[in-house]
Amino acid sequence: MSTVLPGVGVGMGSASGPVARMASPPQLPAPRPVTDPEADAAAVRRALTSLVADLEHRAARAPQGPAADVLHTQAQMAADPALADHAADAVHQGTDPAHALTAAFDGFRAQLLAAGGYFGERAADLDDLRDRAVSHLLGLPLPGLPDPGHPYVLVADDLAPADTAIIDPQKVLALVTVRGGPTSHTAILAKALGLPAVVGCASATYLQNGQTVLVNDGTVEVNPPPETVAEAARRERHRRGRAAAFHGPGITADGHPVALLVNLGAPHELDPAAAADSEGGGLFRTEFLYLDRPDPPGLDEQTAAYRRVFDAFTGRRVVVRTLDAGADKPLRFASADDEENPALGVRGLRTAARHPRLLDTQLAAIAEAARGSTADVWVMAPMVSLPGEAAEFAARVRSHGLPVAGAMVEVPAAALRADELAGVCDFLSIGTNDLAQYTFAADRALGALAELVDPWQPALLDLVATTARAGTDLGRPVGVCGEAASDPALALVLVGLGVSSLSMAPACLPAVRTVLRAHSLAHCQDLAAVARRAPDAATARADVRRRMR
Repeated sequence: MSTVLPGVGVGMGSASGPVARMASPPQLPAPRPVTDPEADAAAVRRALTSLVADLEHRAARAPQGPAADVLHTQAQMAADPALADHAADAVHQGTDPAHALTAAFDGFRAQLLAAGGYFGERAADLDDLRDRAVSHLLGLPLPGLPDPGHPYVLVADDLAPADTAIIDPQKVLALVTVRGGPTSHTAILAKALGLPAVVGCASATYLQNGQTVLVNDGTVEVNPPPETVAEAARRERHRRGRAAAFHGPGITADGHPVALLVNLGAPHELDPAAAADSEGGGLFRTEFLYLDRPDPPGLDEQTAAYRRVFDAFTGRRVVVRTLDAGADKPLRFASADDEENPALGVRGLRTAARHPRLLDTQLAAIAEAARGSTADVWVMAPMVSLPGEAAEFAARVRSHGLPVAGAMVEVPAAALRADELAGVCDFLSIGTNDLAQYTFAADRALGALAELVDPWQPALLDLVATTARAGTDLGRPVGVCGEAASDPALALVLVGLGVSSLSMAPACLPAVRTVLRAHSLAHCQDLAAVARRAPDAATARADVRRRMR
């Protein structure tokens, strides 16, 4: 008899196969007395050095891209001298090496959780680093991917970057995690690899090695009937075949245009993003130029970086998001030190009020890079709350000779006054990840609250509808550049709500393009009404999918 386990679907398509679970983390030995503090402290430092070397080796093996970048970041975290010093100090105070390492990592973990947002989600990374460091110290096998000798569905409590970076999609059919949310490493890697994935599946704890499961549409079906597996496989082949058959601009079955764009936020993402079959870049994140440095980048450095992007998107749109600093992206030269809750502090456009030269230099660089380029350059501000902020930003953009200025809608206040924002801007762009977080007062990185920040939440769709209606009334384009845009079913709903462009990871474009071609605008509008009438996200998703062609 089959059993269906609910979760949050974050990948693409469906797959079935036998379960293979991640190896358990090492067990701490019983505490022991410290008889030679110097030797034990040296052992702690050697374990961390070995951990860093292992992470750098994995980064070198991983394909260039998000996975390798995350591994390099983890290596930097493990190499932090403060971490080794905390552990060594604990040893000198009488704590044995294994427990001293654990305490040091747990202390750093608590700090990340307290920071919330992106940092809160990275707390799981420290759990993995802790387990690997202890394994190095005790001479135990490292936690890692199973290798049963056949393709499998990977099941884990959570997946760390050190593991996701070396996943082979020829061996791993799908991903299932007990924890995690829509913006977790699992979600990001699943989309990049084109794998089906379900996160936040609490009942996956009970899955056993060898059990057959079907991962499909945000659920995990245990011991599915053969006919169910066969039908899912048939539909998956059909989906892949149709996705490969369509190219060109986004358009509905009755000819309504929907611009399909790509997101990019790091130099290594530029070539695949520019090569994708898209109408341009819908979200160009510029933070990579500012992070992990003591001083902001100068005019020339920024101009060169932006010019490379504009040249790669010749003749196409590029929507540049100005610096989104603060909260989960603190900067040494701009972020405040006195904020107890950075997610609600000076971040995004608010940083420009405190450090106006940052924005003026960035706008001057964008304008210089756009001069002589055939790219259609748009510029938007993150974390806009008030119409006055949007108006002031638009004026500053235009004063630099950039003709198209917009605002991101990421907080409920902006959505509720979208008509006023649209009145002073040339376009609006909805960031569904942050908009969900602030609407439901729920940390988007916390797996336990994944249901609340699900982009299918009807209340969130109401805010999208309000924003899109304002854009339609004033003739302003309204796009979505959050994770919601990459879900083919939700893309139909967004178009039905009045959204005019969708920006996503390049790998997600074919599926969204295909589903748009199969539905008319009127059908999309009907699906949008169905989703908004639903009592919760799960019902909205299920009701819409039942009505899709």
